[in-house]
Amino acid sequence: MKLTTTSCISLTLCAHAIAAPSYPKQKQGSFKWRSTKSLVAFGDSYTYVQGTLGHTNYTFIGDEFDFSFTPEQLFSNRIVQNLTGTAEGGPNWVEFLTGCGIEDGLYDPRNCDVQLWDFAYAGANTINEAGFTPLHHNHTVSLERQVEQFVSYGNPALESIQLNKKKALVAIWIGINDINDLVSTQGKNATFALSYEKVQDRVFKSAEKIYNLGYKNFLFMNLPPLDRGPGTPKANASMVSSFNKIHAAYANAFQNQHQDVKVLQFDVNSVLNNVLDQYQDYGFKNITDYCPGYNQPDILTDPGI
Repeated sequence: MKLTTTSCISLTLCAHAIAAPSYPKQKQGSFKWRSTKSLVAFGDSYTYVQGTLGHTNYTFIGDEFDFSFTPEQLFSNRIVQNLTGTAEGGPNWVEFLTGCGIEDGLYDPRNCDVQLWDFAYAGANTINEAGFTPLHHNHTVSLERQVEQFVSYGNPALESIQLNKKKALVAIWIGINDINDLVSTQGKNATFALSYEKVQDRVFKSAEKIYNLGYKNFLFMNLPPLDRGPGTPKANASMVSSFNKIHAAYANAFQNQHQDVKVLQFDVNSVLNNVLDQYQDYGFKNITDYCPGYNQPDILTDPGI
């Protein structure tokens, strides 16, 4: 059976990330995926899904120029599943995990067994700040702005349909664009620890805003092995490791500060390093270079070939 990296992540999430979190030390029931009724997601292209009211190839709903939406607009919106509906050329990990939008077609999140409410934006950084991690496009919605959008418009809409926050999982996967853009703006010889601290501080301040709305289950995901990507990676293994260690420290602190929260940390880096180490077992043929046909015309319409 051939697995994409996104389906591999989803299957491993079901098997491992559902275990009881290790923080805090007090007695606490384990997180139960089977009891989960909705997934609320934030991040970048690794997490975004296309919506009928979204910016094409970037988001489920809206953009920086079309920031607000009504409950009626959110609930008339549909997940678009086709070959250009995600960056992966098919369903991505949030769709595999929830089972919402797997087959081609249009999907109402409310009709899925696990509702998928995705506010991620392709190309997003955590912070929108000139000279630090500037916007990729003038329409890009950073993680901080995604959460502002959710606080102002998304959450009130979900409350209007009595979404059960105790049975909702909030997923935040961000940082791929941050770490690469920091290399671009500061150079490979820069000292990045303080910059990584700044990114994580903003990530978890954003998570705090979601917590204050009453959400109690959080999934945080670290960076994949960007150093093993094709071409000349901007970030090396040491940078990725440093970023991930700081991310884990902030996730642990977030758990310790909130005794009523279940925090799951999923180690994407280890999972995908394992896939790359045993790539033939997963049906892959080439892990060191781009597909020879990456620049052919049909890649734009069938990126999964």
